[in-house]
Amino acid sequence: MVDAADKLGYFQAITGLEDPDLCTEILQAHGWDLELAISSFTSSDPRDDVDASSSHADGGANRDRSPAVFPETANPGLDDYPSRGIVDDSELALRDDGRGGFRPPGIAWRIITLPISIVSGSLGLVSGAIGFGFWAAGGVLSYSIGMLGFGSGRGGGSESSSSSSARLVSSSVSSAAGEAMEFVALFDRDYGRNSPFKPDFVIEGFMDALQRSRSSFKLLFVYLHSPDHPDTPAFCERTLCNETFVAFLNENFVTWGGSIRSSEGFKMSNSLKASRFPFCAVVMPAANQRIALLQQVEGPTTPEEMLAILQRVVEDSSPVLVTARVEAEERRTTLRLREEQDAAYRAALEADQARERQRQEEEERKERKLKEEEEAREREEREAAEREAARVRMRQEKALALGDEPEKAPDVTQVLVRFPNGERKGRRFQSKTKIQTLYDYVDSLGVLETEEYSLITNFPRTVYGRDKQLMSLEEAGLHPQASLFIEIN
Repeated sequence: MVDAADKLGYFQAITGLEDPDLCTEILQAHGWDLELAISSFTSSDPRDDVDASSSHADGGANRDRSPAVFPETANPGLDDYPSRGIVDDSELALRDDGRGGFRPPGIAWRIITLPISIVSGSLGLVSGAIGFGFWAAGGVLSYSIGMLGFGSGRGGGSESSSSSSARLVSSSVSSAAGEAMEFVALFDRDYGRNSPFKPDFVIEGFMDALQRSRSSFKLLFVYLHSPDHPDTPAFCERTLCNETFVAFLNENFVTWGGSIRSSEGFKMSNSLKASRFPFCAVVMPAANQRIALLQQVEGPTTPEEMLAILQRVVEDSSPVLVTARVEAEERRTTLRLREEQDAAYRAALEADQARERQRQEEEERKERKLKEEEEAREREEREAAEREAARVRMRQEKALALGDEPEKAPDVTQVLVRFPNGERKGRRFQSKTKIQTLYDYVDSLGVLETEEYSLITNFPRTVYGRDKQLMSLEEAGLHPQASLFIEIN
């Protein structure tokens, strides 16, 4: 049971309020229900409630609030969609960062419940404990299992959530992945040809991308593509395909993109309440089929601005991600040690129960094993020696069959052979020499440990396999000179 002091500490850490009396008053007003108090705080500034009378008296002139980052309405026509995401925490105001720009509050801006049609397209994303012991968007915050589900995974509730969410797999998996594949293909066609740099969009549905970010301890970068918007081409070419921005994005984020013309992209634009395009967001998994929205950027943005925003988000969250990764490894190590201890205990118990009988059997088994190993070793050494001797004889015979290397002449072909280990060998042959002779030459060098290989050329790619051994170098188009590669079959 979490006591009042712990709840007060959680509330201060998550909301950023430093006044303990104010936090206590808010919690008391909500019956010390921590989740309800946080939801109420993020849906309306508690200072506005406390100072309501003075704010109404002066017509709100003394309020120091920047324009809301999330507008009250989404795209025209999207509000009527029956499966739109439910915004549980309301839009929070941006705060001046003292550098002419704005910073988000130090917590997740809002928690979004995803439409069931998106959740059911997952390959089993579990919305319970995800191994994040702590989380931070603007500093180190302590999230309990009961709030956003970023617990340590030690409780039984996580297993229950895992088993229940695993039953949500449906036929829409292939549909979501198909839409993602189509988006990536169209993006490459329209913008990838003009730039070697582009985001590594995952070719899978949103929920699977969210699962990927969770398991890799990274944030999920979401891009909603509006093909008809006039700002889209410039944003894709100048920002999303910018070399510096792409390098940072691919290294620090899992990236998912979707067109609002597609079913899943349309639903996500609804859930995220996208009102302007181009639209980008940074999210992380939360409990009960929800996501936590940490950052969103709407409208045309330069690569420098996008990079600064994402660097700030990564900087704020990196200590916590490292902690979560370490904690997950510690849990795995602890589990492995426990399993090893249990196995050792069972083995010791069985040994105590049949010690005398097993001693005799062990001795007999060791004797048989030693004898078998000795016989096997001798047989293997003998066979290896025979094989090596046969290879030496074969190389010598083939080397002798080659004869002397001819001098340079119009009817002499210069052949260069490149081996898989990077070694190069060259020799001259008569233009009427058969390709079989080239194979004999390669075998005589003793560089390869196998005889299962082919001689090929790269430009154009031609395989001079065993079926062409009777062709002459001239007939095969290898005269007057050729560069061949070894391809192990």
